[in-house]
Amino acid sequence: MKQGGIRRAARGSRRRGLGVLTGLLLALVGCREEKPAQPLQSLKPEPLPSLAMGTGAFVDDGGAEPRVEVPVYGEAPPSEALRVQLAGEQVRVDAETFEPTKPDSLARLTQKVKGRDVLLVPDADTFLAQVSELFAALRDSAGAVWLAHPDAPVAYRLVLRDEEGFREWLAEVAPGKLRIIQRADGFELSTSVGKLPGPDANGPSVPVREGRQDLAMLRRGLGLLKGRFKQSEDLCLVPSFGTEVAQAARALGAVYAAPGEPLFETLCLVYPTPRRAGDAG
Repeated sequence: MKQGGIRRAARGSRRRGLGVLTGLLLALVGCREEKPAQPLQSLKPEPLPSLAMGTGAFVDDGGAEPRVEVPVYGEAPPSEALRVQLAGEQVRVDAETFEPTKPDSLARLTQKVKGRDVLLVPDADTFLAQVSELFAALRDSAGAVWLAHPDAPVAYRLVLRDEEGFREWLAEVAPGKLRIIQRADGFELSTSVGKLPGPDANGPSVPVREGRQDLAMLRRGLGLLKGRFKQSEDLCLVPSFGTEVAQAARALGAVYAAPGEPLFETLCLVYPTPRRAGDAG
């Protein structure tokens, strides 16, 4: 073969080799391409279930349905617990009366409850705003703290948190962070991803009916939240500070699906932080 023919053949061979190499490189690049990222919309948490208006605890007497009373569930009150009876800004333990707003009386009460399991027995007229010093002392000094139901022989074991403790709890990284906001117009069921929708988008999740708590709908709403947040084991009740302690106890009954069967293992009650000595008003 002549010299020119040999050179042409060599050039053709190099071109074919480059073409094959280019094809291999393109194939490799195509294989290494990453899948496109999921749209941000798909990363949103699941929406909360809706609490549609259904049969509640109370209906109009003139309606087609009879008035329904909600069964009260809870735990058997601890028999060995020290009974602390509430009476406004005073409390009664055994035969003694204490005034937790007075430092000397609070100090004596603290020694009385130190290390003891305590059963709080509310009256009809003691408001949450009146028991902040008492609750702070029980949180720091007592053993287990129980709240008795005012209408039935059951009680609820509580974790007491003041406003700062409640904020710290909310800041913890955990799913759910479920809480019942107890307001004058009903219950708002709040979570880490928003409020449980109720019959009125601008109102509470569970509005009052005939001026009374709708505990049947509250129990149903808590059941929906438990189904949505299966891993959540604690729940906080956050009453407005003008709420009677007895009303808070009644709301806790809705956390139970049956006697001794709470939907959530740990119940927290949020109370107002006691005023410091230098606070005014």
